[in-house]
Amino acid sequence: MMIKQFVASIFLAGAGLAFAQQPSVPVPSTTLPTPVPGQVVQQQPQAIPAAPQLAATGYILVDATTGSIVAEYNSAQRLPPASLTKMMSSYLVVDEIEKGRISEDSLVNISVKAWKMGGSRMYVKEGTQVPVIDLLRGVIIQSGNDATVALAEYVSGNEDAFVDLMNQTAARLGMVDTHFENSSGWPAEGHLTTAKDLAVLARAIINDHPTHYPLHAEKYFTYNNIRQPNRNTLLFRDEAVDGLKTGHTDEAGYCLVASAKRDNTRFIAVVMGTASESARAAETEKLLAYGFRYFQTTSLYQAGQQVGTSRVWAGKAEEVSLAIPKDIVLTLPKGREQLLQAKMHVNEVIKAPIAVGQELGNLTVELDGQLLVNTPIVAVNAVEEAGFFARLLDSLKLFFRNLFS
Repeated sequence: MMIKQFVASIFLAGAGLAFAQQPSVPVPSTTLPTPVPGQVVQQQPQAIPAAPQLAATGYILVDATTGSIVAEYNSAQRLPPASLTKMMSSYLVVDEIEKGRISEDSLVNISVKAWKMGGSRMYVKEGTQVPVIDLLRGVIIQSGNDATVALAEYVSGNEDAFVDLMNQTAARLGMVDTHFENSSGWPAEGHLTTAKDLAVLARAIINDHPTHYPLHAEKYFTYNNIRQPNRNTLLFRDEAVDGLKTGHTDEAGYCLVASAKRDNTRFIAVVMGTASESARAAETEKLLAYGFRYFQTTSLYQAGQQVGTSRVWAGKAEEVSLAIPKDIVLTLPKGREQLLQAKMHVNEVIKAPIAVGQELGNLTVELDGQLLVNTPIVAVNAVEEAGFFARLLDSLKLFFRNLFS
């Protein structure tokens, strides 16, 4: 009887230790990423100069993949966007197409209001019917105010209702300093946005609708026997550039949102309030050149990538595999990726049962002592609880391990 009580007391003590919340402890660190065999590792990272100062009212350079800001000036200043407004209009139309609510081949009735729109035009005729995809090209390539209003009326019944949808979508995307008064960017009091918000919108266009994004790279569109070039002249000068939109009014000046991709890195440059069409292209080129010269998008881990294993107590299996639940991608100065330090911090005692996806620790990535990433580490496989005697044995092991540690 005394022996049974003694064993029971040890079991309960050990179980108490096993069930208690244990602190996280680090395991040996690993430098990331592992160099490719034969690759020359740069020992001294290059110096990063200050970003170029542009002749513009406001601008920003953003990594399209990570959202990291590489350079900015007056990026939160509210400014008139002119035809950059059409980025939101086209985003909503493409969203309707990809969700199956409208078709590219659907015919749109051209109203008197759309036909009478001034400024840049696609030259649609009142009373005719035009396919959605043609009007979409008219918005993106030709910057047609008439095409924009026609699509707004088709999607929402009238332009005012469409503008309400534009503002709701801006809020959902996090465009906190944006307000639209119309679908085309026609000058209107209170019709304002920021370079930072336009970068948010550009990322949404690129990442949310990759199937239709190539429309922004088309250089010409012909409708009604009128052939017009894309107003984004960078498309004709830099093969890496594949979008997005120009804008101009007397109040807004000359504006451009451009995106370019080289290797695995894509940047979005937003330049607002330049003095001329040539100036907006030249200033945007400076910004993109700076980004590609000194920065790159670096993928560290893929979702589900296994990063190690850990001992499991009181389980049918003795180990559980550990993984990162989401992609980890960073924007880094070139040459600095070899200096990254990654550390896993796994719970000291991991006890069954364990479910797939259960958080069992965290992984941190630092550069020069600065924390860049702190992400959970999760179980890849489930581990069921072991039988009574196996649990008892592990409880005893834990008890004596803690007793003599």
